[in-house]
Amino acid sequence: MKQQTYADYMRDHFGFDGEGQFTDFMTRQDGQLLLGGRLNLTELARSHGAPLEVVYTPQITTQVARMRAWAEQARARAAYTGRFIYAYATKANFAAEAVQTALQAGAHYETSAAADVVIAHGLFRQGTLPADRLICCNGSKEPGYLAAIRALRMDGCTNVIPVLDDLDELTALADTPAPLQFGVRERAAGNRDGTHPGNDRFGLTAAEIEHAAARIAGTGHQLVLYHAMIGSQVEDEAHFLATLRASVESYARLRRRVPTLRYFNFGGGMPTSGYRLGFSFDYAGFLTRLMATIRDTCAAYDVPVPDLIGEFGRYTVATHSVFLLEVGAVKQGQPGTPDWYLVNGSMMVTLPDALLVEDQEFVILPLTDWDQPLRPARLGGRRTCDSDDVYPRPDRPPLMLPATDGGLVLAICGVGAYQQMIAGRGGAHHCLSPEPARVIVTEREGRLVSRYVPQQDQATIMRLLGYQPAPLAAPAPLAASARPLRVAPIVVGASGLSRRRLHQRPPRLARIVATGD
Repeated sequence: MKQQTYADYMRDHFGFDGEGQFTDFMTRQDGQLLLGGRLNLTELARSHGAPLEVVYTPQITTQVARMRAWAEQARARAAYTGRFIYAYATKANFAAEAVQTALQAGAHYETSAAADVVIAHGLFRQGTLPADRLICCNGSKEPGYLAAIRALRMDGCTNVIPVLDDLDELTALADTPAPLQFGVRERAAGNRDGTHPGNDRFGLTAAEIEHAAARIAGTGHQLVLYHAMIGSQVEDEAHFLATLRASVESYARLRRRVPTLRYFNFGGGMPTSGYRLGFSFDYAGFLTRLMATIRDTCAAYDVPVPDLIGEFGRYTVATHSVFLLEVGAVKQGQPGTPDWYLVNGSMMVTLPDALLVEDQEFVILPLTDWDQPLRPARLGGRRTCDSDDVYPRPDRPPLMLPATDGGLVLAICGVGAYQQMIAGRGGAHHCLSPEPARVIVTEREGRLVSRYVPQQDQATIMRLLGYQPAPLAAPAPLAASARPLRVAPIVVGASGLSRRRLHQRPPRLARIVATGD
């Protein structure tokens, strides 16, 4: 009987026959994997080896455009007269290329800490963050956060909106000389169903919201925004809408007494395709039902519908980055268990959410060998000595991948949101695993433009930890009869995809292999 190949597995389980688009961010053409339908990952692996981080910002533009288009469809279907406002939740990825691309695509701005506001202030001064974009400031606000908000407002930014998480924040900002637009965050929405216990610390109670509204009414400031955050990666839309309905009713009751209230922020939670093959979600249908719910609730309370704000973090950036890791060795598993594919990287550094978020998955695809027999496998980080540095977790099913003796390069998808923000960029990581080289690809006037960042330098890591470079000892003189040893150069990687000598400098990216325009 013919042994099942990886290509057979993809066809049988996901209906993908091996060519064409099989996720909303990944395509396979002539046996090559293309990110965003244009950027050839297989060619990048051949040119630069692995590990390699590939950052493709046009995918961010695509994500924003898709959601805004779905929202316009929903507005038409639901006869919704309010605007739809797309805000990028910058905590998902603070990298300049990610934030600037989202803004260029038309996104508004959502912050969660003082540093976010400092970044926004700089972008506002540069003109990169247009004056007509909202800056919604969420989260608990320490003195530095409050001072950054005040400084941004006093510099002429009229659309910065501090969303009150505590009444003390209102006290601290009330004497701002320039008029502020305030928001309130509803505490009940965070854990109304008991399934999001971490969210129940955010926001104001109903009584505190009433108190805040009354205090703001007696000042030159305005209350303009009502925020209700349900959770993250919410795919059960019936549950989402049922939970949110009570918050919409609270908004409508408050709107009857506060005519300046005009924004309803339903927060984040929009799922993304970066974490599961076979993912499907009806975004336009969900937004249609959300707008219809708000429309009908506002009609029942005889108030106008609000402008609707969504905060998109994971959705915006999860699929724009991919890590390429190479299987450097294969170790046989215990009897009855999958083999270990040992990769030239660290799961704990590359995929921290695999440890932190229960049942978190990532799409992992082989660049080559789709015609090879199928094998169950687990990935192990070869650059640490830690039992937790594995993926999937021991209680989860193994990955199904092509059989290999080493050299197989894997594309780990969905890493553009939170992974580097949690693990950190630069600095020292677990077991001093250096960050891989990075290729950053942007689009300029329809052309792809690339920038290459070499792998993190080990000496820099050591200096960060307080080590000083030791002077090299002078070699002992050779005896008269001794001959120098001939040392063969060390080669990284076992496959034809990548063979580079360690003493060579990383190659500069001379070109991007692209398909299409």
